Amino acid sequence: MPLVASSNLPTFERLKLEGENVVSRDAALKQDIRELHVGLLNMMPDAALAATERQFFRLVGEANAIAQFYVHPFTLPELKRGAEAQAYVAQYYESFEQIKEQGLDALIVTGANVTQPDLSLEPFWKPLNRVIDWAYDNVTSTLCSCLATHAVLQFRYGQKRRHLGFKRWGVYRHRVVDRRHPLVADVNTSFDVPHSRFNDISRAQFEAAKLRVLVESEVAGVHLATSEDGFRIVFFQGHPEYDTVSLLKEYKREVALFTAGKRPDYPPLPENYFRLQTQGILEEHRERVLAAKTKNQPVPDLPESHIGARLDNTWHDTAEAVVDNWIGKVYQTTSVDRKKPFQNGIDPNDPLGLKKD
Repeated sequence: MPLVASSNLPTFERLKLEGENVVSRDAALKQDIRELHVGLLNMMPDAALAATERQFFRLVGEANAIAQFYVHPFTLPELKRGAEAQAYVAQYYESFEQIKEQGLDALIVTGANVTQPDLSLEPFWKPLNRVIDWAYDNVTSTLCSCLATHAVLQFRYGQKRRHLGFKRWGVYRHRVVDRRHPLVADVNTSFDVPHSRFNDISRAQFEAAKLRVLVESEVAGVHLATSEDGFRIVFFQGHPEYDTVSLLKEYKREVALFTAGKRPDYPPLPENYFRLQTQGILEEHRERVLAAKTKNQPVPDLPESHIGARLDNTWHDTAEAVVDNWIGKVYQTTSVDRKKPFQNGIDPNDPLGLKKD
């Protein structure tokens, strides 16, 4: 079913040009199809703000539930932004007060830029708590991505993330470990997920919090888990929303930081992401960069145009399937009245009926 372009947000036009099913609000109102309203709390830094919109909007729009999707982006005013991004937010984003007034069927919470040694010291800490607490009581299901997962595990479940001592960075094989759960119904039992993080919440910590682990990797750890009831909060520790080129963009940024003297070491390659031939190209580029810096010569540009076409996306189809399952269960369990999260007969403490198994 389509995404509804309910505003002039540029992301709608970009997705439409990419071939996504996007309709105008006027066209949507002529259809006798139920609406689903999904909030997107976008806490990403300025440079990633629009890309993150596209990634999550795309996953929602590709869901097959019989509904028209209205996606409502908002952010936290406590996050510092540049003038251009602040103007963008002011023009296209809604406020949390507006979100609360109209209600939501589902909520997605993105990651954020971290600058403090403890998440509780971050400017987003208290306002994020307020959003999550409100959503738990008023929204059928909330999906947390990466940093948001770490924050919720800390303030709601008392489980602090732990620094890995390195950056977990690349594409990793995962397995479904709870095949009965509806979120992984008809999903490949083994699939890839990108990760990009310095910190980790272990399986033991998820279990200590009485959460349900659904998908994990021997190398990258837990990716997908849920709250004890199986649905109210869904946790991603990886980044299934990533575009094919997302890790390449991150790598390019890290190389640029090195050449500018803002990081001491040349960045390692993301694991399991580049083909062998591409690794050779990038290794050759590394040697050229190091030689140029030694001789105080101009640093060559990353040969990005030769790399993008060689990248494979081995995770999007499964990410789409999981989000499709999530949206489908939201559709089945939520009330038509968005301010009443569950339909009559649905136990909010067991919305999927998992405790009856």
